[in-house]
Amino acid sequence: MLLLATSYSASAQRKGKKDKLKIAATATATVEEKKLSPYRDVITKKAYTQKGMIIVHRVEDKWFFEIGDSLLNREIMSVTRYAKTTAGCGAYGGEQLNSQVIKWEKGPGTKLILRSISYVTSSADSTKPMFQAVKNSSSDPIIGAFDIKAIRKDTSYVIDVTDYFNSENQAFSLSPSTKQQFRLTAFQKDRSYINKISTYPLNTEIRTVKTYDVAPPTVTMPGQFTAAGLGVGVITIELNTSMVLLPRTPMRRRYFDARVGFFANGITMYGEESKRVEEEIFALRWRLEPKNSTDAESQKKGELIEPKKPIVYYIDPATPVKWRKYLKMGVEDWNVAFEKAGWKNAVRAEYWPENDSTMSLEDARYSVIRYFASDIQNAYGPNVHDPRSGEILESHIGWYHNIMRLLHDWYFVQAAAIDPKARKNEFDDELMGKLIRFVAAHEVGHTLGLRHNMGASSATPVEMLRNKDYCAKNGHTSSIMDYARFNYVAQPEDGVEDLFPRIGDYDMWAIKWGYSYFNEAKSATEEKKLLNSWVIENTKDPRKRFGTEISPCDPRFQTEDLGDDAILASAYGIKNLQRILPKLLEWTKEDGESYKELSIMYSEVIDQLKQYIKHVTKNVGGIYETPKTYDMAGDVYEVVPRELQKSSVAFLNAQVFQTPAWLLEPVILNKIKPETGVEAIKALQTNTLNSLMAGDKTVRLMETSSQAGTYSLDELITDLRKGICSEFKTTKAIDIYKRNLQKVFVDKLITQLKPDAVNVLSIPPGIGYGYDVRVVDLKLTDMPSVARANLEGIKSDIKATMPVATDKLTKYHLQDLMQRIELALNPT
Repeated sequence: MLLLATSYSASAQRKGKKDKLKIAATATATVEEKKLSPYRDVITKKAYTQKGMIIVHRVEDKWFFEIGDSLLNREIMSVTRYAKTTAGCGAYGGEQLNSQVIKWEKGPGTKLILRSISYVTSSADSTKPMFQAVKNSSSDPIIGAFDIKAIRKDTSYVIDVTDYFNSENQAFSLSPSTKQQFRLTAFQKDRSYINKISTYPLNTEIRTVKTYDVAPPTVTMPGQFTAAGLGVGVITIELNTSMVLLPRTPMRRRYFDARVGFFANGITMYGEESKRVEEEIFALRWRLEPKNSTDAESQKKGELIEPKKPIVYYIDPATPVKWRKYLKMGVEDWNVAFEKAGWKNAVRAEYWPENDSTMSLEDARYSVIRYFASDIQNAYGPNVHDPRSGEILESHIGWYHNIMRLLHDWYFVQAAAIDPKARKNEFDDELMGKLIRFVAAHEVGHTLGLRHNMGASSATPVEMLRNKDYCAKNGHTSSIMDYARFNYVAQPEDGVEDLFPRIGDYDMWAIKWGYSYFNEAKSATEEKKLLNSWVIENTKDPRKRFGTEISPCDPRFQTEDLGDDAILASAYGIKNLQRILPKLLEWTKEDGESYKELSIMYSEVIDQLKQYIKHVTKNVGGIYETPKTYDMAGDVYEVVPRELQKSSVAFLNAQVFQTPAWLLEPVILNKIKPETGVEAIKALQTNTLNSLMAGDKTVRLMETSSQAGTYSLDELITDLRKGICSEFKTTKAIDIYKRNLQKVFVDKLITQLKPDAVNVLSIPPGIGYGYDVRVVDLKLTDMPSVARANLEGIKSDIKATMPVATDKLTKYHLQDLMQRIELALNPT
């Protein structure tokens, strides 16, 4: 009792002392604030004032923010983008530089502080002790401290932000890595300034011009040099920072599910009652809500309703007029999917109102498809989201002008065998418009929260890809989010006309999962239970399954592939390439032009062949990965059947390791590069061998072969040897292509006598979101043993072949191989 009384007394004394200090601090602050200039002396009659989330004043050459009490400690999303860039830097106006959540708070004395908030860890209940423990371990950095210049009506604080935004602040400018990339050195403040600041009810926009010195080029210091940097030693860029007020109450989270492909955000949660740390992962999606309770009830009855706030994308006015309608179509194609979730007119595209001075393309309130004058062959679809909830706030889709070159080459090499419109250097506007529409829909899908579904195309039986009626009804893949470009399987005699991807069964199911509104659910946990039953039922249909884009070993989840049988699909694809290649000279002809286009398209044919080979190669050492929960039947992981792996190697022996002579078209090679044929064949074969004998694949073969009846590493090497070294024990001359291949194969086996350790991606248990990396020392596995045994076998075969070899170069080749193997097996 004495101890308790003493403790209580000491506590009371500390509390009393603390209260006195607090009163003293308040009194001091009051005295300091009384010393501030009167409001009218700071914000004079010369001030140009804008009212909005932040009240903005411009007084001559000074910019002031007036921050109200109601804005203090409110979370604000800050997004900085390029508004204008310098030519040749590889960045374009509209592209995002950085984003973070910030908040204003009252500092000591007459200071206002700006913090950057990170959402890495959290504790759900702010009333519990655990909340304070988390807070103590996650202090948010102060990125700005401002002297309060005046106070208006004791409710808002005036600060001067001129020098702050006219200087270098990483949070609102270039990152150190970007500066290093462009070789930027000193910031030139005298040639930098605030262009304008605009404010609106929910956001404030800051436009700045910044100039930097550029380091001169040297031989030993690589970097990207711009025309301005090389010519005058400086570059000037224009940036726009949007500060957008986040909702006071975050949107309800929708917990991530590995069986449906949404982008996700994660926070480490520390619960008061939890006995372990939990990782709370939630999907990224837009907030779609009914306008009122009547609409909510109507939707519950199965009626389609319009959301309170639809998802709107604007078309950049810099977009060539003839392509705008196709971009608009690509956006609005998604409405058919949102109807499955109970919404009508949920997504729409609008042309940018060019004469509206109140709107800015860099304003983070608006989602825009930005058109870049660039030679980059790409497009991308990012999003800016609230890290507290996963709510997508806006997106600036990047559309590079030269993507049309990429689309031309893809469609030419995959569809020219069956579509006459593809057989030319420049497509007509209607065909190019269709290609633009398909890519636009794909990129919009990303901005809706959808990841790539690389497994979608594997749900289509290969023979159905040749069925005209099936393709007209279903398309060649169940998801536009797959990298299943065009139907390369269909043969000319099939009459298939539907060659493009479209919004498919998976896309409609995924949008239903992500955007259905559960009026009756009281929490995210309740939603998760409802959604789980949906997932179990829907994923019984292979066309609604998700295949992750990051799987290292599942051959069903690949880019650029089609169908449920890679061997058969690739065989059909090769047939079409064999039809296209002899016609290349005719289809690329253009009077007065060089053979550059012919060279490009010949390379495209080879690259497409590499894709087909890659699809088959992934069967070897493959493991099927089907995310499942305890309430679903079946295994999560299954080894690819032995016969399929063996058939895959037989296919590669026939199509790759037996010289693909059809690629050696003299009429073409003699007009581009005569030496291209030998080296192209060698590169093709070497890359295939490297993939088949890669460390992670051989590790999986050794591990899975411990199960009865599966394909083994020794079987792989033996099957390869039979195909690659088939001329041994014969009198046949070995041509240059096969001699090169046999040297590569023997060299690969020799390196495996003393193999290096390899990094292997480990599949996590359950339905994880990523993969772990483990290191395997191949010297302590069967790899050296299998390599040695096969080298001994090859040596024995060569000994039998050398006496009967009559071709001089064949004999030289065999002698060389024998010497290499001898030195490797007996180095002393």
